[in-house]
Amino acid sequence: MKTEPPTCSVHPSFLSPHPSSPFSGSYDPADVTFLLKPVRLAPTDVAEKERLIQSGRRHYSEMISAERLPSAAYLDVFHRALPRVRARFARDVLALAARLAERPGGVTLVSLARAGTPVGVLLARALRGVFGVPAAHYSVSIIRDRGIDEVALRFILDRHPAASVAFVDGWTGKGVIARELSAAVAAFNARTGAGLDGGLYAVADLCGAAAAAATGDDYLIPSAVLGATVSGLVSRSILNADVVGPGDFHGCLYYEEFAPHDLSRGFVDDISAEIVRQAKTFTPPPPPDLAGLRRASAAFLAAVRDRAGVRDPNHVKPGLGEATRVLLRRVPDRLIVRDPHAPDVEHLLVLAREKAVPTETDPALPYAAAALIKELDG
Repeated sequence: MKTEPPTCSVHPSFLSPHPSSPFSGSYDPADVTFLLKPVRLAPTDVAEKERLIQSGRRHYSEMISAERLPSAAYLDVFHRALPRVRARFARDVLALAARLAERPGGVTLVSLARAGTPVGVLLARALRGVFGVPAAHYSVSIIRDRGIDEVALRFILDRHPAASVAFVDGWTGKGVIARELSAAVAAFNARTGAGLDGGLYAVADLCGAAAAAATGDDYLIPSAVLGATVSGLVSRSILNADVVGPGDFHGCLYYEEFAPHDLSRGFVDDISAEIVRQAKTFTPPPPPDLAGLRRASAAFLAAVRDRAGVRDPNHVKPGLGEATRVLLRRVPDRLIVRDPHAPDVEHLLVLAREKAVPTETDPALPYAAAALIKELDG
């Protein structure tokens, strides 16, 4: 999986299947079908995007900032972290696959693009290869305050029974997307009579919002460290009426020019091999205490809002995965870590140094890390 780090930033380009034709990104087509429409959309500067979002003039899904390849220092953190967390992550994917394998008949995995995509690939491989369960895998868009892509849902339901569908993601932070999923699926069912289960299956459920999870611990899920280059060269999803029509899948950028640095296939091959190795002696762990996680999440959010004076709860991002997203594509106010010497936060400290983001240490933090988005005036 080792690749030479880039020496310059690269901006998005376009690769064009038919506007609403499924494609597999840089993955093997047997691993995933993206129900996303590759589009052209000029990038918005991060600071300008933040200003437009917070002023209410634009929704975040209407814009996207240029994604850049990681620095050599940041990429090195990923390569050093992977061997350290490989066994834990593989065990948790295997545990979640075991829960999914209990469902009668085959499973149609619907991962939430894009963080859920590598997890969906791994779950599908584990279901087929370890548990002997037929598994299809699609990756679809869900957007906060806009819901799930119903064009994609209809595409799936034309091909698979509703009872087989299971929605999957890598982790939860505050549970916003889990709640968005539940509400959007319930509304879709009410209109169509589809009978989909809107519960979320997540590897790490930090706030007790998932229907099923392997763990409630905040640890470094390795695919959270990188962006497109570990997610099939696909961007986060886009919902902008200038490029996405009523009958289209939600949009995305496809970073074809990142291909020389792509780790997507190598990453899932690496973890899949560890899953197969562990499967010989695997014993399912006890499920996490979801009620306890919900209490801890509510207490944390109340405390940090009071302490930091945060007006908008959407600007509080708990957990390693969510903190990474803030530092990569938002305007951070600060990074908070429980232990600055912990290996799991090393990549965040690299990003914070590169972007001059203030960092605080809070030994009482219930998560390994959290980040606050800078609140702008006006």
